[in-house]
Amino acid sequence: MVANIPYTGQKRIIIVGSGFAGLKLAKKLSRQNFQIVLIDRFNYHQFQPLFYQVATSGIEPSSISFPLRKIFHHKKSIHIRMAEVFSVDSENNQIITSIGNIDYDYLVIATGADTNYFGQENISKNAIPMKSVPEALGLRNTLLQNYEAALSTCDQQQQIRLMNIVIVGGGPTGVELSGAIAEMKRYVLPKDFPELDFSKMSIFLVEAAPRILANMSEKSSKESQKYLQADGVTVLTGVQVTDFDGENVQLSNGKEIPAYSLIWAAGIKGNILEGLDKATTGRGNRIIVDSSNLVKGYTNIFAIGDVALLMDEQYPKGHPQVAQVAIQQAKLLAENFVNLSKNKPLLPFHYHDLGTLATVGRNNAVVDLPYVRFQGTLAWFVWMFIHLMAILGVKNKLLIFINWAWNYFTYDQSLRLI
Repeated sequence: MVANIPYTGQKRIIIVGSGFAGLKLAKKLSRQNFQIVLIDRFNYHQFQPLFYQVATSGIEPSSISFPLRKIFHHKKSIHIRMAEVFSVDSENNQIITSIGNIDYDYLVIATGADTNYFGQENISKNAIPMKSVPEALGLRNTLLQNYEAALSTCDQQQQIRLMNIVIVGGGPTGVELSGAIAEMKRYVLPKDFPELDFSKMSIFLVEAAPRILANMSEKSSKESQKYLQADGVTVLTGVQVTDFDGENVQLSNGKEIPAYSLIWAAGIKGNILEGLDKATTGRGNRIIVDSSNLVKGYTNIFAIGDVALLMDEQYPKGHPQVAQVAIQQAKLLAENFVNLSKNKPLLPFHYHDLGTLATVGRNNAVVDLPYVRFQGTLAWFVWMFIHLMAILGVKNKLLIFINWAWNYFTYDQSLRLI
């Protein structure tokens, strides 16, 4: 079966994935003389840095999602298809999808990354991931249902298991989620469930490395841990989760935590498409690319964003899997496609680190910029401003701002729906 996409006589570039990398590339190329086919299993772009706020009832999922078709109104060169991509047939320059085979002149893989459980079967079966809007909503439902169930049980041990939460991974996602849940425990849940004693509820943040936020400065790491502990989060560093059967979390130090909820934010792996040469797969299940994001061993297949493994002297293990890398790679690749059309050489990618931010609950955040680092309330306002400006759509910006203001002044999240 062949997918119904008209031929326009232009060079066809297929972009698989509409995350930060894929969307930025499509927007840049929409001004050039190419036919762009943008494929994703969802019909919207997801703003991943705020998944944790959806999971903790802070904002609506629609506020961090933006319809792809609306973005490309009046862009006749863009063809959007909602489909699953199964594999690449590089010999025939085709991709095999759920809506049929699609020919390409150039293929860009921007499929992002998924949760990495590092081969731990029980954890992959029982833990809660948070890598998409549906998964964030699933986490929200699980947390709220657990508190509803805790009201109905007379078994004190089971009640504690229902109330306890273990978060694995001390990166920005784990830290921000821990802070948000701690804020719920302090200000929201006791009002919703006055019959429950929330002094018995424990929030654990488990990190295998010696410190949380290991990619940030040591001061930011220490300050974020101080903020979390002040909010009642138990931070365990240098400790690994070795097993989870759905009722008890086993730790590498021999201790056990009774909990039904284990949230996994400890690692990611690239979403590689089938059909590529196995030699292209590198560290972290990412696709090995050269300095221009051309996939190793191919002449017309590129990879950008979290799925791409670009190694150089500064980043011998590959560039960090963050939004800024994805966006900058997309901008350069758009420029390189123009160079290809003019028979000019491809330009190499050089990452410009704009800094790292993480929020740690109400009025607290840590900011590491290239030339300045600061923490506290000012960092919190900077974090909010940067994330608000990065959201697509004026309406979404306004809705998120209203939700943030409401939550701040009322100490309440109004979206606690199962």
